[in-house]
Amino acid sequence: MPESVGHYVNWPSHHVFRSAGALNNFNIHFVISGKGYIEIDDQKYELTAGDAVLYFPLQKQHYYSSKDDPWNIRWVHFYGESLSDYFIARNLHRSPLWKIRQPELWFAAHEELLKETEKNRMLHPGKLSTLTYALITLFVENAIPLSEHKSNNASQRIHELLPIMQHEAAEPFSLERWADEAGVSTHYFCKLFKSVMEMTPIEFITRCRLQMAKQWLLERKEVSIGQIANDSGYPSVSYFNKRFIEHEGVTPSAYRQLFDV
Repeated sequence: MPESVGHYVNWPSHHVFRSAGALNNFNIHFVISGKGYIEIDDQKYELTAGDAVLYFPLQKQHYYSSKDDPWNIRWVHFYGESLSDYFIARNLHRSPLWKIRQPELWFAAHEELLKETEKNRMLHPGKLSTLTYALITLFVENAIPLSEHKSNNASQRIHELLPIMQHEAAEPFSLERWADEAGVSTHYFCKLFKSVMEMTPIEFITRCRLQMAKQWLLERKEVSIGQIANDSGYPSVSYFNKRFIEHEGVTPSAYRQLFDV
């Protein structure tokens, strides 16, 4: 489902910065014309017509338009329970930067989704879901990694692991396992992860678990708090409640009631 969809045209001051953990949905930004920039690990990359950015949930985001040649950019924020599996299976987690073949097809699909949201907002969720899936499918079929994206090998391994760590966040956490996946020691993995994500690995896992729990609290209203806690990686309900209150300021039950409309 789309969370939001839109476009920016001739806005030289367009500038977005989101810290790691700030946004819990996927988003694609696609450049129609002009140019802009994305910063990754303190390196700046230029994006021009046909280039795109794919962000996974909870990732740090920093992108902005050129002031001299402002970009015309299309964007969509979206979510779905199995999207991480879908993207990872197709290696879309290996880079945030892409070149889109047949950009006119993606533009047309985005235009159709945009018109539906402007005309009917969320009145036809089935149609919105179909249009969003078509847009995502076109992206996956036409996305080619930008060859000029050559980030640090070690930090790149962290970026590649993030979607997988998020997908498996409810499983028992093993620092040794993830350090082995990155090919470094546990000490260096923690240091490297903190430099890339501005949080420790276990803090990232905690955010992922709580984001899962928040989604399930709203989508699975017939399921008990205890089952939600267990499914999101917290066999102890009391500990789950403690962590949830620390991050959200309310109990899981109160959070569910806030959106019970």
